[in-house]
Amino acid sequence: MNSTYFMRHAVAAWLLGSVVIASCKKDLTPADPSLAMAGAAIGISVINSTWSVNWDNYANGTTYTATNAANDFGNVTGWNNARGYISNGNLRIQLDPNALSAAGGVVANIDVADGAAYEMDYDIRFHSQFDWSRGGKVGFGFSIGDGNAGGDPAWDGNGGTLRLMWYRNDANRVYFQPYLYYRDQPGQYGDDFGLSYPATGSIQKGTTYHVHLYIKSNTGSNTNGHVQIVINGTILLDRDIRWTTNDSKRLIKGVTFHTFRGGSQSYWESSTVGYIYYDNLSIHKIN
Repeated sequence: MNSTYFMRHAVAAWLLGSVVIASCKKDLTPADPSLAMAGAAIGISVINSTWSVNWDNYANGTTYTATNAANDFGNVTGWNNARGYISNGNLRIQLDPNALSAAGGVVANIDVADGAAYEMDYDIRFHSQFDWSRGGKVGFGFSIGDGNAGGDPAWDGNGGTLRLMWYRNDANRVYFQPYLYYRDQPGQYGDDFGLSYPATGSIQKGTTYHVHLYIKSNTGSNTNGHVQIVINGTILLDRDIRWTTNDSKRLIKGVTFHTFRGGSQSYWESSTVGYIYYDNLSIHKIN
C-alpha cells in the first residue's frame, strides 16, 4: 500500500509542481469569482485548486514584508517584516542570535480553504555557515481544527499540526524529523515517531532538499486519516493516523510557516545569525 500511495501522490506532486511553477507565480482557487479578477490584476492566475510561489518575480536584495506575504498567500498572520529577504529568487528567513521561537524567527499562519486532504511541495536549504545549535521548527506545514502546537497537546481531539524540525542529537548527527500534534500523541510535545532523514549521517549545509507533505483528516474517532512526509524521494513517514475525535474540528484549515530555533530552553539558542532559504512552494487542495 505504501509503495502505491507514494507513487500516486509524491510523483504526481513533483510533476504538478514543475508545471505550475514554470507557468505562473501563484495559482489559487478563490472562494468567489471576484477574487479571480483581483488576482489577475497582480499576476495571479487560477488553475484548479493549486497555488505556487517561487519568489522569482521579486528583486534580489529586497525585504519580503507582511504585505508581500499577503499578496502571495492571502490571509496570513504573524509575519515578521524584519526577517524575510529575497535572495536570488529564494525566500531567505533570518534567525536572530540568542532568541527562540517568534522572538528570533518567523511563526506565520496562512488561512486556506477548509479541506479533508491537502498536499504540498517545497525546497529548503540551510546557509553554508548555518549554526545547527540544538535544532528548531522549519518549513511549511498544515494545521487541523484548532491547530494544536506549542506544548498544547492534541488530546482533547480538537486539532493538530503537521510540521518538520531539524535536530542535532548528542552524537552531533543533524537530521530532519517529523513533528506532529494529534489525538493519540504520546507526550506533551510533538511526536517524531523515532524517525529521521537521513536514516544515517547528517543533512548538509548548502544542499537543497525537496520536501513533500500529504495530509488527510480522519472521520469521527476513526484512525482513517493519513500523513506522509517524503524528502528527496525518500519516505520519512507514511501512516494512518487519528488527528481528531471532534468531527466539527476535523478539517485542514491552515498552512503553517514556522521557522525558528527551539524548544524553549536556552541551549536551543545560537550566538550567530542564521539563514534558511525556501523556494518552489506548491500547495494543492485534493478535497
